[in-house]
Amino acid sequence: MSSNTLHSFGIGLATTNSLGEIIEVYYPEPRIHPSKELSKLLRELCDSGSELNTFTGLDASAIKNLGEELIELDESNLASYLRQLDGCDRPVIACILNTDSPPDSIPEAFLKLHLLSHRLVKPLTLNLDGIFGVLRNLAWSNQGAIDLNDLPERQFQAQVKGEVLDITSVDKFPKMTSYVVPKGIRIADTARIRLGAFIGEGTTVMHEGFVNFNAGTLSTAMIEGRISSGVVVGENSDLGGGCSTMGTLSGGGSEIISVGENCLIGANAGIGFSLANGCIIEAGLYVTAGTKVTLLDSKGELVRIAKAKDICEVEKLLFRRNSLTGTVECIPIDQGTDLNEELHAHN
Repeated sequence: MSSNTLHSFGIGLATTNSLGEIIEVYYPEPRIHPSKELSKLLRELCDSGSELNTFTGLDASAIKNLGEELIELDESNLASYLRQLDGCDRPVIACILNTDSPPDSIPEAFLKLHLLSHRLVKPLTLNLDGIFGVLRNLAWSNQGAIDLNDLPERQFQAQVKGEVLDITSVDKFPKMTSYVVPKGIRIADTARIRLGAFIGEGTTVMHEGFVNFNAGTLSTAMIEGRISSGVVVGENSDLGGGCSTMGTLSGGGSEIISVGENCLIGANAGIGFSLANGCIIEAGLYVTAGTKVTLLDSKGELVRIAKAKDICEVEKLLFRRNSLTGTVECIPIDQGTDLNEELHAHN
């Protein structure tokens, strides 16, 4: 990437606590790799002549001037958002990321989470090291994000007005759909998708499905189980009800787990290793990376015994447990799953 262009940027609406500190930011139209001209404009706006990532507050005059310059750069969509900020009571900030270094501030962290959920970058392609230490644990409510130190007073004020301050969660990550709803998806329970999830077009997430940040589906998929942080699910795969995938936050956080294309993980099953294309895990079977698997040929004859992680690149396998011996077996199969096209059209 040329040093003349930014890695990414966003113009956002910030929420502050009673001390005036930023606790979260909403970016309606984040961008990745803007043009050289736009990068220069934003660096000047943020008074940034270094390679450090930074953010700055924008007053009414700066917003007006920026909008006019964006029109000249043929950035009409972004300029349109700025025009609507005239008279806005919330702080408006510009955040620029010169490099993909670990997030060092709340505006940086929220910008990276937005980039993922807007499908501008895929999971595991951004540096999110240390993001838990940057984000604050907040009360997410029907009135937006609230600092926990401010919460008792806000609840009292609501009651005085005869209102109810509805707290939907207390967490460092908000739900994705409060910030962006990507096109072509269906989500039965939006509270189960964190901001920073990548939900591919054609994906259906049912009520018990869960998708963590820096994880998700690349295309059409049926999700009725858990996609842990760092796990990516390939096209046309089905995660059955109650199933689980062991993510990068489990254990030491160093193993990258993925689910290939045309795979099926049965109900209440799970994996702790990457699953190649066209593979099936039978219902109720949890296969970890170190699970000893007996490989059989198409006639049921023994081929070899191996750890699951050592056969993670072998496609079109059925993992099952022998009901008589308890042994985990693997047999070759002709094909993986076929999802209902009508169900996943999402028109």
